Amino acid sequence: MKTVTFCVRDFRDFLTYRDAADRATQIGATVRDLLNSDYLQNFLYRKLHFYGDSDEGLNAPIAGETGIDGLRLDFNFGLRLEVPEGNFRVKIGEVGGETFLDEKISDVRLISFEKYFIRWQVEVFRDDKKIFAHELDLENQPVLIAVRLNGLGDVISILPAAREFQKVHRCELSILIPKYLREFAANLYPEFNFVDEMNFENYATYFPTMCIGDYPSVPVDIRNMPMELVTGNILGLSGYPTKPTFKPTAPPVTNEPYVCIAVQASNARKCWLYPNGWDIVVDYLKSLGYRIFCIDKNAQEISDGLKICKPEGAEDFTGDFSIMHRANMLYHAEFFIGLSSGLAWVANAVNCPVVMICGFSQDWFEFGTPYRVANRNVCNGCLSDVRVNFMGNICPYHGGTKRELECQKKISPRQVLDAIERLIVDRNLVPPALKNFV
Repeated sequence: MKTVTFCVRDFRDFLTYRDAADRATQIGATVRDLLNSDYLQNFLYRKLHFYGDSDEGLNAPIAGETGIDGLRLDFNFGLRLEVPEGNFRVKIGEVGGETFLDEKISDVRLISFEKYFIRWQVEVFRDDKKIFAHELDLENQPVLIAVRLNGLGDVISILPAAREFQKVHRCELSILIPKYLREFAANLYPEFNFVDEMNFENYATYFPTMCIGDYPSVPVDIRNMPMELVTGNILGLSGYPTKPTFKPTAPPVTNEPYVCIAVQASNARKCWLYPNGWDIVVDYLKSLGYRIFCIDKNAQEISDGLKICKPEGAEDFTGDFSIMHRANMLYHAEFFIGLSSGLAWVANAVNCPVVMICGFSQDWFEFGTPYRVANRNVCNGCLSDVRVNFMGNICPYHGGTKRELECQKKISPRQVLDAIERLIVDRNLVPPALKNFV
C-alpha cells in the first residue's frame, strides 16, 4: 500500500517560498498532480520530518474502524485514511466549509500534511455509492496533545490552551510533556492526565509546536503571533486562555523580603548585555533592604562567544533544582527580574510580578507584563521579523559590526530601575529599608 500526503492549502504556496514556482508550473497545480508527483511527495515528506514522530505517524496502524473491510480512519497524525484496493472515490473537506480533495483512490494510505485542528469531514464512495461518512467530533473521545518541545517557556505557554481545548471539546484528554516539567504542570493543571509515552491509538493527536518558517503543518509562524496565542491557533481556539492557579508546596526560603533574578537564557544573545548593568540593579535593590537571590541553573555560562556571570552582590541560589523548587521560590518572592527565558514563564505562571529585560522581540511576543524593559530607539525586535531568523544568527542585522546586539546592550540600568520603581508603587510594596518611614 502506497502512502500519499495531501495538502489542504495550495502546495504551490510552499514551493514559492522556496523559490520553486517555476517547478510548480512544470508539474501542474491540481490535487491530482500532488497525489501523483514523486517530486511533490518527497518535498512534503521532507517537511514532515520537522516532527520527531513523523516515521511512526506515517506508518503506525490506523486506529479507527469504519465497519468496512480495509477502510480505516483516525486523526493521529493529521487525518489518516487507509483505502483498500477497489473503485473508491474519497472526498475530504471541512464541516460546513470547502472541499480539499475529491479524487478516485485505490490501495492508498492518505495522510494530511496539516497537523493542526481542522473539523474534518470525510466521505467515501465505492462504485459511485456513498458507503461511509464521518465528521470529526472529539467529545468523549481519547485525544492526545503531544508536546515534543523541551524549552521551559515553550511548554508552559502551551498548557493553558490545552486546558481550554479540553473544556471546549469535552474530550478524554491526555498530555505528553517532558518529565522534568510534570510535577509543576500537575500542580497548575491537576485535571490533566499525563502520559509517559507516545502512541497512535487515540481518536486524534495534536502536536503544538513553535515554528519559524513555512511549515504547512501548522497555521502560524510564531513571529506573527504572541506565544500565548500560538497553541490556541493550532488547536482551533481564539482569544487568550485563562491563567492557572499555583498552590505552593514549600514555605519561603526566608522570612525576609527577597527578589529573585535570572541573568542566563538559552543563549547569550537573549541576555542583558549592558556593562555591569546587573551589578547596578542588585546594588540598588540591596539599598532598599531586599535580599537578592540568583536562581539560574549555572552561575556562569559561555555562549555566542560571551560569558554571562551571576552578579557578585546576588546570593548564589544557582543549581540544578527542580522546576517546583523554583516555582515555590518565585511564588514567595516580592518580584522577579529576568529575560525572555523559561524562568520568566515560571514566575508569570505562579503570579509573581515579572520585570522582563528584552529588546530582541516585540513587547507583544511573550506573555504580557507592564514591566517590560526595552530600548526601542536602537535596532530591536528582530525575533518578530519574518524576514530574518534570529535563532539562527547572533545578530541578523548588525552581526560583526559595532552595532551587534545593540538591542540587548543599550537597555540602560535606569530603564530597569524605572520599571522596578513602578512595580513597587503598583503593588503597594514597602521595601524593608523604608518600613520605618511609612
